[in-house]
Amino acid sequence: MLEKMGLRTPMDVLLHLPRRYDSFSYTPREELKHLSSHQRIVLYGVLPEAIRFRRFGGASRVDFKFSSDTGLDFDVVAWNRTYLTTFLKAGEDYTISATFDEKKHCLNLLNAKKGRIPPEEALVPIYSLPVDFPDKDFRAIVRKAFRSVQGYIQDILPLYLRQKYRLLPKEEALWKCHFPSCPEDIRLGMRVLKYEEALLFCLKNRLVKDKNKAVVKGELPKLDYPKIRDFVHHLPYTLTEDQKQAVKEILSDMSSDALMTRLLQGDVGSGKTLVASIALFAASTRASQGAIMAPTDTLARQHYKNLSALLEPYGLKVGLLVGSLNSKERESIKVDLALGDIDVIVGTHALFSSDISYKNLGLVIIDEQHKFGVAQRTTLANKGDQADVLLLSATPIPRTLSLTLFGELDVSSLSTFPFAKRQVETAIIPKKATLLNAPIKEELARGGRVYLVCPQIDYSGEKKDSSVLAIYDYFAKKYPGKVALLHGKMKDEEKIEAIASFTDGSRPILVSTSVIEVGIDVKDAHLMEIFDPSHFSLSSLHQLRGRVGRDGEKARCLLVYDGNDEEEIEKLNVIVQSEDGFHIAEEDLKRRGPGTFAGTRQSGMPNFAFANLVSDFAMFEYARIDAEEVLRRRNEKECAELIERIDVEKDIISLA
Repeated sequence: MLEKMGLRTPMDVLLHLPRRYDSFSYTPREELKHLSSHQRIVLYGVLPEAIRFRRFGGASRVDFKFSSDTGLDFDVVAWNRTYLTTFLKAGEDYTISATFDEKKHCLNLLNAKKGRIPPEEALVPIYSLPVDFPDKDFRAIVRKAFRSVQGYIQDILPLYLRQKYRLLPKEEALWKCHFPSCPEDIRLGMRVLKYEEALLFCLKNRLVKDKNKAVVKGELPKLDYPKIRDFVHHLPYTLTEDQKQAVKEILSDMSSDALMTRLLQGDVGSGKTLVASIALFAASTRASQGAIMAPTDTLARQHYKNLSALLEPYGLKVGLLVGSLNSKERESIKVDLALGDIDVIVGTHALFSSDISYKNLGLVIIDEQHKFGVAQRTTLANKGDQADVLLLSATPIPRTLSLTLFGELDVSSLSTFPFAKRQVETAIIPKKATLLNAPIKEELARGGRVYLVCPQIDYSGEKKDSSVLAIYDYFAKKYPGKVALLHGKMKDEEKIEAIASFTDGSRPILVSTSVIEVGIDVKDAHLMEIFDPSHFSLSSLHQLRGRVGRDGEKARCLLVYDGNDEEEIEKLNVIVQSEDGFHIAEEDLKRRGPGTFAGTRQSGMPNFAFANLVSDFAMFEYARIDAEEVLRRRNEKECAELIERIDVEKDIISLA
C-alpha cells in the first residue's frame, strides 16, 4: 500500500502530512444555545436510554437521545451505521461530533468515541489514504517511522535563517503536524515546512535565471534599429506606453549577449501579438528565423493570418506548420525551414518535432505559455543556437506574484488597451427565450456576430439542454442557415470552415465550447451569451468575454444562469463588476488556489506540497529576498549544502 502511495522511506511517510484535522474540543454551553444550521459541534455525555434502529428499504437509521454534561439534551440521527447498534449502550458515556439540523432540530452524527477525550488528543489527524485503510493504523506507521529516524532528521535551513524566524527543529515540526495537542502546534510545524519549501522554490528560480543569463548567444549581427523604427511607424495601431516599454525591454534582451527568457503577460486585447510581431521583425533584421508556437490550430492560423499581413509587405516569408497539413505540404515547409527560405514559422507542437530543423533559429515565441510543459518549451528553444525565448500569457497575474511565480523569467506586463476603454457590459440573466433572443436579433440587425458558449459538447441528465449540441439544435431551427457549430471533437477542416463562415458573416452565430477562449479575433463580434457559466473559472470567463468588443465598440456578455447558489452568484458578480484581468486573476487564485489555476498538472505552475501561493504569499516574498542572501553566502557550508539540493537541469528539489 505504501509503495502504491509513493511512500518508500520513513521520511516519505513523515512528509505525508494530514489533509485535515478533526477537532474534538468540546463546544461551550453558551455556543450550544445559538446554533446555526450545519454547524459542527462536539459534546460529552451519556445515553440515558437504548437506541432505536430502523430499516427503510436499502437504508438504515439509528436514533438516540444524548444528555450532554452541559445540561442540554439532544436528539441524534445516524444513517447507515449498523455498527452503532453494538457500540452505543444505554448508561455509558461518549464523546460525539455532529452537525446541527435547524429544520428538524436534531443532530446528524459524524463520529462517536467512548469516554472523554483528553485535551492533548482533541485534534485527530485525517490522512489521504486508500478507502479501506484506517487513519489510526497509518498513525501507528507514522510513530514507527519517527522511531526509526529519531535524531537523524536534518535541518536543511542555515542556522542564521532558523534563528531569524525562530523556526522549530524540523523533527519537532513534523511531530507537531502529525500529533498536535492544539491548533498552535499545527501552525508552528507547518510554518517550518512551508518556509523551507518556499525558500527552495525561490532559490531554484534564481539559479535557473542565473544559468539562463550565463548562456552566451555567440557572435550575432546587431539589430537594425532604423528598420525596426520604420516598421513600428507603419503599424496599423499606435503603441500604448505599456507596449513601448515591453518592446524596449525585449529588444534590449535580444541585443544582449545573454539568452533572453522573458514573459510578456497582459490582459485579453492588450496587444501582446503586436509586440510579438515587432520582436519577430527585429530578429529578421539580423537574418535570424523566428518561430511562434500556439496551443491550438485555431490560434496558430489566427497568428499566421495576422503576421502575414504585417510582415510580408517587408519581404518576409511567413509559414504555417500545423497538424492538419498533408504530408506534401509538411515536407515543403520542412525543406524551406532547413534552407532558411522561411523567415517566420507559425505552428503548434509540430514545431518541435524531431524531424524539424532550422537554418538559423534566433527567436522562439510561445503563446499561452502555461498550456505547454517546460520540456516542450526547452525542446523548441534548443532547435536554435541558443535562441532567445519570449513567453506570452493572457492569464494576467499581479506583478508582485509573478516575480515569485516566474522568478526564473524577466517579466513585462501590459495593463492598458489600444483603445481608450473597453466597453463590454456584463450581466447575469435567467434562461428565458425572450431574454436570449432579443439581444441576438438586435446584433444580427446591425450586421454583427454572436457567440453562444457552452461548457460541454453534450450533457447527460438535467443539464442536457445547455450542451453545445442542444443549443446548436435550438438556435439552428430559430435562425436557419445562420448558425455555425464549433467544438474540439470536430475534424480540422470542419473547424476551419465553421470559423471562416462566422468571420465572413455567412453564418453570424457561432455555438461553441471554450475552444474560442483564445485565437478567435473577429472585430464584428459584439455579443456573447455563456450558458452554465458556473462551470467555468473566472479567468476562463474573462478570456471568453475578451472575444467581444475587440474594436473598442460597445459589446455585451450575458451570463445565462438560473441557479440560486450564493457562492456561484458571488463568483459571477466578480466578472459583472470588473474588467480588470489582474483583479479577476487574483480572485480566481483565492477561489481555486494556485494548483488548479492553469488547469493542468504540467502547466509550469508550481504544485506545492505544503505552502499555498495565495495565503502564504508574504512568506514567499520573504523567501525570495532570503534566496538572494543565501546565494551571496554560498561559500558558507550550510548555504552551499542547501544550494546543492537543487537540480536545475531536472527541476528536482530534495526536501528530505
